[in-house]
Amino acid sequence: MIKIMNLIQDTFKEISQNFNNLSENDCSKILSSANLMIESLGMGGKIMFCGNGGSAADSQHLSAELVGRYLKNRKPIASIALTTDTSAITAISNDISFDEIFSRQIESIGKKNDVLYVISTSGKSKNIIKALEVAKKIGIKTIGMTGSEVTTMNSLCDILVSAPAKRPDRIQEMHIAIGHLICEIIESELC
Repeated sequence: MIKIMNLIQDTFKEISQNFNNLSENDCSKILSSANLMIESLGMGGKIMFCGNGGSAADSQHLSAELVGRYLKNRKPIASIALTTDTSAITAISNDISFDEIFSRQIESIGKKNDVLYVISTSGKSKNIIKALEVAKKIGIKTIGMTGSEVTTMNSLCDILVSAPAKRPDRIQEMHIAIGHLICEIIESELC
């Protein structure tokens, strides 16, 4: 029992330290991300989210926050998670390549005033890299959420927030908190 209690306490200490490090180093990037999204929405753009696994769930979660509402009595905000159309994802995976499940959708519905918000704990997912490359070609602004490791993704994002952790679960904890904070900033400014 004591061993488990120590695990719980140590985990909360680690999480707290991660968030302290994030607060000290990335507040301006988080604000810049929200402002980029507000600017895009003001020009008639939309926010497109994508990620794999837990990051796919976060993509859907954050898009739903903006379309549904994050705060009470707010109007819907133009947003879509590219992770939700199973027919498109499976057809693209089967007929073309899993690496193109997001980039093909971006080619289909993406436009210059949009923002692509990618979430990747590793920063190495081929389908995320391809999505960022296609977005750049179209002129779509890009925001990336990743971990502390430097990867190809870093150079492809207009704004990159690197969660100061190495374990995927610790990175994801920060990603969803950052996403919720961005939703709150967007809604407080637009609604």
